[in-house]
Amino acid sequence: MVQMTRRGALLGAATLPLIPALAFAAPAVGAAAPDFALPDQDGTVRRLADFRGRVVVLEWTNHDCPYVRKHYNSSNMQNLQREAASRDIVWLSIASSPEGEQGHVTGPQARELTTSRNAAPTAVLLDHRSQAARAYAATTTPGMFVIDGEGKLRYMGAIDSIRSTRVEDVPRAEPFLRDAMIAVREGRPLERGVTPPYGCVIKYVNS
Repeated sequence: MVQMTRRGALLGAATLPLIPALAFAAPAVGAAAPDFALPDQDGTVRRLADFRGRVVVLEWTNHDCPYVRKHYNSSNMQNLQREAASRDIVWLSIASSPEGEQGHVTGPQARELTTSRNAAPTAVLLDHRSQAARAYAATTTPGMFVIDGEGKLRYMGAIDSIRSTRVEDVPRAEPFLRDAMIAVREGRPLERGVTPPYGCVIKYVNS
């Protein structure tokens, strides 16, 4: 069952996205995950299709977002990234904040963040034109998606069940993302394919 504290509910409500959620439809769980081609922190273009045959986790991130900081300051995100790697799961962190907005990073800044936070994604992708964010109707950071080896979207939503910015809530929360990525990797059905996301609103580039 999803747990929500009163403070977490208020914070979540304050950060609920409006325009992005209404502008276009989210992909359906069970359908083909939208492909994309984005530069990584080193300038190498990465396509989702390049990872066909492997489970892929997409993590929408904004290093200045207090919800994101909760999961990095507790090492929860880094632990999940390393567990994913140990299971041969690809982990792509996506930074969609455009220039001038909170969370915007360049390639060198993304590399520095990975090092300073002891993070371990497969790659950090720069989505400065909001292309991938629009394709997935990603609205919050952290926002989590799991794609199976056939390229089908299997999970989208929250990283866990407690909508708060408090580090101490991490061990008490139901680990939605961890459960989903392991189930997909092991070929098991998911208990839930969609959960309500929570976090900071992703700012989109005007199209």
